[in-house]
Amino acid sequence: MIYPNSAVRLLDAAAKEYKDKTAVIDEYGSVSFLELRSLGRAIGTALIKSAKPGYMCEPVMVYMPKSFKAIACFMGAMYSANPYVPVAYDMPPNRIQRILDSLEGRGHIITDSRGMETLSGMSVPETVGVHIYDELISTLADDALIERTLSGVCDTDPIYIMFTSGSTGAPKGVTVPHRGVIDYALWVRSTFKIDSNTVLGNQAPFYFDNSIFDIYSMLLCGAQMNIIPEKLFMFPVKLPEFIRDNKITTIFWVPTVMINVANSGALSETQMPTLKNVVFCGEVMPNTQLNIWRKAYPNCVYANLYGPTEISDVCTYYIVDREFADSDPLPIGRACENMRIVILTEDNRLAKTNEQGELCVIGSGVSLGYWNAPELTQKAFVQNPLNPYYEERIYRTGDLGYIDDEGLIIYNGRRDNQVKVKGNRIELGEIENAAMCVDGIKGACAVFDEVNQKIVLFAESCAPLVLRKVNLELKKYIPQYMLPGKLVVMDAFPHTANDKIDRVTLKRSLSEEV
Repeated sequence: MIYPNSAVRLLDAAAKEYKDKTAVIDEYGSVSFLELRSLGRAIGTALIKSAKPGYMCEPVMVYMPKSFKAIACFMGAMYSANPYVPVAYDMPPNRIQRILDSLEGRGHIITDSRGMETLSGMSVPETVGVHIYDELISTLADDALIERTLSGVCDTDPIYIMFTSGSTGAPKGVTVPHRGVIDYALWVRSTFKIDSNTVLGNQAPFYFDNSIFDIYSMLLCGAQMNIIPEKLFMFPVKLPEFIRDNKITTIFWVPTVMINVANSGALSETQMPTLKNVVFCGEVMPNTQLNIWRKAYPNCVYANLYGPTEISDVCTYYIVDREFADSDPLPIGRACENMRIVILTEDNRLAKTNEQGELCVIGSGVSLGYWNAPELTQKAFVQNPLNPYYEERIYRTGDLGYIDDEGLIIYNGRRDNQVKVKGNRIELGEIENAAMCVDGIKGACAVFDEVNQKIVLFAESCAPLVLRKVNLELKKYIPQYMLPGKLVVMDAFPHTANDKIDRVTLKRSLSEEV
């Protein structure tokens, strides 16, 4: 394969080789590789023709239901030489507005009639082009125009911008290059033996970078991608039936979903004869539930992957080759191809074996930084302190870990105020900022209860507050997955000697409850 300058070239190759083979199936319909290419090129042509003079990069916000139509929009953005910005339908309007504000009046929005209703109540700059999907796909594709446009793309240009939680309340737009995604897709194909017979069972939302595994494996290998209906994840006992009935061979899910399926008892009740790869990432996978999966389906390949949003999905992996006791740490393994992990101590020294430090990432998968946030970028993406000889950029993840005696990386938690819930990285500070907008709350502190795997919001208030009503207000500012699962109302917070909120005492109070 000739290394492409743009990941959308993978679709061109797939459409040529696989033509009418199904590329994506969702609950609304399906699309072949050839049809997906035609849709993408029609959308790309329309975007190119509506481009603003003088703009080198016009992000394309895709505000569509999770479906093959959204993927067609991603392809259209790439055909127009622009990055796509996936935005979920259930994202609060205030958060969408903050994303729009960070784009500073640049780019395009692709949506449908339902999305237009939401956008009508928002402040959308006149310089942002708003397009209806059904109108875009009726555009006559201009292949010559697209080829001229693509000829100017470099593999270091951005392919997508994914917005993740920010401590100040403003989402951070992680900007990832084509090269990182292409390298990642090549690694996935090699590691998990993905080919045109593979059927992928997609769980990850498109605004979550785990979806990169499914989308670009499908494009590179001519695999089929089945978008599992979101409602099924509310009934984990039904998921094995979906895998069986749709002949799914490979799943890449967050551990929370795998835990729910294991706890439902469905693994012993439903046969999944086609399943070959069980891959997981996004949070710590408990060995208890992993062992239930491995006992039920011992012939599957199980893999624990690790990577922050600032990487093209993942940077390390561990193929589970033995059973782990409940108390044993499950390794995140070794670096993926074309990636390197260094573990730095607090004094920027290379950590020794079994010495804890911060996980730092080097390689083609490292993102370009945060969109329109140079100060945040300079803080997280820095010169490698171990290399005084030439410029070598690393990403400081904020995650802690160490290398064990077998040379495997062991994840050991965070060093800051971030947590992961159901695979979504969350800045607790963003929840606190949102809570301060709720009437009756004069102080807010969010902590993560590891035992019960839920976010707890401590609120200073003289008035009685109810979690359900507080969450109704919070939904205006933060997504569903960030809502607290418990509310504790206090007259006043405990404080440290430095007059900061005593988070340790608040968190300890959770374990002291009967």
